[in-house]
Amino acid sequence: MQKLVSRPLSNPPKHSSYSFSHSVSKTTYDPPFSPISKPPKPKPKPPNPTPNGNPTPTKSSLPFDFRHSYSETDPTLEPIGFREPKRFSPFGPGRLDREWTGTSAPVRDEVDSCLVEEERIRVLGDPLTEEEIEELVEKYRHSDCARQINLGKNGVTHNMLDDIHNHWKRAEAVRIKCLGVPTLDIDNVCFHLEEKSGGKIIYRHINILILYRGRNYDPQNRPVIPLMLWKPYAPIYPKLVKNIADGLTFEETKEMRNRGLHSPALMKLTRNGVYVNVVARVREAFETEEVIRLDCTHVGTSDCKRIGVKLRDLVPCVPILFKDEQIILWRGKRDQERNSDISDANEKSSGT
Repeated sequence: MQKLVSRPLSNPPKHSSYSFSHSVSKTTYDPPFSPISKPPKPKPKPPNPTPNGNPTPTKSSLPFDFRHSYSETDPTLEPIGFREPKRFSPFGPGRLDREWTGTSAPVRDEVDSCLVEEERIRVLGDPLTEEEIEELVEKYRHSDCARQINLGKNGVTHNMLDDIHNHWKRAEAVRIKCLGVPTLDIDNVCFHLEEKSGGKIIYRHINILILYRGRNYDPQNRPVIPLMLWKPYAPIYPKLVKNIADGLTFEETKEMRNRGLHSPALMKLTRNGVYVNVVARVREAFETEEVIRLDCTHVGTSDCKRIGVKLRDLVPCVPILFKDEQIILWRGKRDQERNSDISDANEKSSGT
């Protein structure tokens, strides 16, 4: 048995290992079922519509100046400076046939307001009946409506017009939910929505609006709305709060500010809240108080200033201090206003 175990095996053929190594050295070893790799084919480049590579400027027939926000900017107020050069158009370089002025892109051709109004009336068609309005309101007024646009602190923006027309492709109306500073003046929001989109507000409840597209609206012939690629920087406007309020001395202004800071808050405003009753409350408070305070904790400094500007124009009143997210408002010289009203009435009576 030991002899069998210790007995050497027969010598293997020498040519087998040599032939294998020799074949591997000459040709690349390719195991069976190995995938064959092929070089990827180059993708064809899309044809360039313009020979120079520059996009063709878009021409829009909309009869108004293009702005980032229509309801939250005053076209009559001229800025005193800009935070970016005017050549940086938010529509992109060479993408619009209108020149960007830093705040807007004015329309080039003269606009015939009569033709614009006639076209709007034609698209709206015959007025809706009460049954049709009730049916549309019941369909779009609920919070789970799929056709909804949220309107924030920027108000009616330019790109929102494109969103409205996109909804109007498949729906007769769109639900608009308003929050934040624009809710101080819902009338202004409704005006710009109807004027810029060509639709009609058929329902309004607190901060919920339903915008109807019209009977003769054709989605295939919708207006061309070039989109803003980015939000432009806000220009620099004159200072909102003066060191010395008009009609007061420095000591009187300081005393008014201290009195307002130590007075109880008339209202406490929340961030992105609904402020539809703020103007009426402030007007009512000014019947008995000379200075009031609004608590705007967690609202934000920028929103506080937006609220102060709105109240200054709507109440009207004089903002005299923004500090620690508190707004101090002064009602102004009531004696001077009453005297001016009496003098105006006397002039009218004498003229008649």
